[in-house]
Amino acid sequence: MIALKLDSTKNATTGDIAKRGGDSRAFVALQRMLPALEAFWESEGAEQAEIDEVMERLQRHWPRLFGLLVELYGDKWDFFYHLEQILMTMVRGWRMRDESLRETDRHRMNNPGWYTSEKLVGGALYVDLFSENLGRLRDQIPYFQKLGLTYLHLMPLFAVRPGNNDGGYAISNYRSVDPRVGTIEDLKQLAESLREAGILLVLDFVFNHTADDHYWAQQAQSGSEEFADYYFIFADRTMPDQYERTLREIFPTVRRGSFTWHDGMQRWIWTTFNSFQWDLNYRNPEVFRAMLAEMLFIANTGVDILRLDAVAFIWKQMGTMCENLPEAHKIIQAFNACSRIAAPGLVFKSEAIVHPDEVVRYVGEDECQTSYNPTLMALLWESLATRDTKLLQRSLARRHKLPQRTTWVNYLRCHDDIGWTFDDEDAAAVGINAYHHRHFLNAFYTGQFEGSFARGVPFQHNVDTGDMRISGTLASLAGLEQAIEQDREDLKELAIRRILLLNASMLSVGGIPLIYLGEEWGALNDYDFVKDPAKAGDTRWVHRPKMQWTFLDELGDDGSIRARIFTSLQKLIAIRKKTPAFAGLEMELIATESSQLLAYVRAQAANRVIVVSNFSEYPQTIDSNRLRTAGMGRFFEDLYTGETITTAKDVQLEPYQFLWLHRV
Repeated sequence: MIALKLDSTKNATTGDIAKRGGDSRAFVALQRMLPALEAFWESEGAEQAEIDEVMERLQRHWPRLFGLLVELYGDKWDFFYHLEQILMTMVRGWRMRDESLRETDRHRMNNPGWYTSEKLVGGALYVDLFSENLGRLRDQIPYFQKLGLTYLHLMPLFAVRPGNNDGGYAISNYRSVDPRVGTIEDLKQLAESLREAGILLVLDFVFNHTADDHYWAQQAQSGSEEFADYYFIFADRTMPDQYERTLREIFPTVRRGSFTWHDGMQRWIWTTFNSFQWDLNYRNPEVFRAMLAEMLFIANTGVDILRLDAVAFIWKQMGTMCENLPEAHKIIQAFNACSRIAAPGLVFKSEAIVHPDEVVRYVGEDECQTSYNPTLMALLWESLATRDTKLLQRSLARRHKLPQRTTWVNYLRCHDDIGWTFDDEDAAAVGINAYHHRHFLNAFYTGQFEGSFARGVPFQHNVDTGDMRISGTLASLAGLEQAIEQDREDLKELAIRRILLLNASMLSVGGIPLIYLGEEWGALNDYDFVKDPAKAGDTRWVHRPKMQWTFLDELGDDGSIRARIFTSLQKLIAIRKKTPAFAGLEMELIATESSQLLAYVRAQAANRVIVVSNFSEYPQTIDSNRLRTAGMGRFFEDLYTGETITTAKDVQLEPYQFLWLHRV
């Protein structure tokens, strides 16, 4: 006979529960669902130890989950039915979880904040462009180890619609891998091999929308009312017109507005991004439950971190921008609570390319434990263009800190474009007109500003508003493409220095560094993407080149630009991973006399490192007394070069030089 106990309610009144911060209704509801749980465990023949383990977590996290679900769906007449279905989806997910993953769960529960370690260094890639398929990707694990990676993010690899699929973000089936790259079994084997190699696996959870050929969308097109309610479908333009009064256009060069006419259904569909990406209706609790099941299936393939795609858009409310609404946070928090019960080792990564104040609102131990840091990315490029770090310094001083046991994911380039997501008030405070400055940055990074070294490409230029984003690889944006075109050794040297400076900043400032693979070789823009009709309309493919494995042959060539970039980055990664000061986010800015310099202290216990970076092509000097007082010493070793630095005189930094100073 299976024994299920709710210790939180045993010998306790509802008043006692309320005093402990719980909702007595939560435990009453759970008590009423125990018969369904008992029947499930008996049918599964589960051991009592397994039942006790999941029940302990259920009781701990259920009150929070229950409260969120009541706020989101408590007004539904069939709320209790959906509540029970969500509960059963969680326990089924746990039941299907492999024992090796459960062991990892237990270890991480006893080591909270494990993802803030200095040893985490990430890489991101498209499987087909990097290694053709998952099987061959497994063969490349020694390459990742050689570079020093301990975190591997695979761009969307699940089954997608044919033709244009937004780079894999129009998913047709969350439980099937795109057959061009492999199978679910291949994915599980890769996850296991990565785990053995000490490398985390990161995948995307595309949960704002599905492809128009997903089973749910197909059923809606066939006339199913049940599945039509999974989406936002309208008979005429009345409601879409009302919504669009306050919506912004995301891809204005692709399609105007946020709704698409479907000839077969004779209906309008809400499609925030592309016409073939149908937004999911999270006002329907069945959508939450269905996507929870998909999330747990993905987690059980062996994923360590899930990147939550387009988090800002998942809740719709008339009269608003339908971005960053409170209910969007509640949806994510509810998914978080479910994962704490059914896959407690899983970590969420927020992808919110929105205003900096909104980005941080998605970050929390009970929401997304990690988050992309688009503001840092944008302002590193801004500092490089202006040769001035004052806006970057202001942002770091005000926006770098996050809640306990959370961290940033820092990146220089990714599969996506660059948007200038800095705060207008921050800009004004340092004397910058944000509107004009964004126009300057767009001109600079598309090479249209006199003296620019960049070779970027416009993305989604809105001629009505002037808004634009930038596509381009790290090396092309940093000047290497221009230098090679002009065959000038001095420009090549400056471009390489810019590349290493940006990487050194990303690796040292605080957070998990993430390299878009190919950048370790200084990959240039790939303009041949226009030859593929499925890609020709999306300039982001210019910075998604195919990996050239012949580059490895250059590693022994001292004169190779690619080899120099690779070995330098490899060295930086190795230093970071053995420097405890680079863990976590604690960072203290150091005032300098030159705004071309960025300086800060990273410290962890007794380990202390001073980072100084020159963002200009001219030598800059830092007061030695500032180094002495910040580093609590008179002699320092540069961890990167091994050179000894003394505070007996001011320290000069060469063009685009950086220092990682440790007291000796």
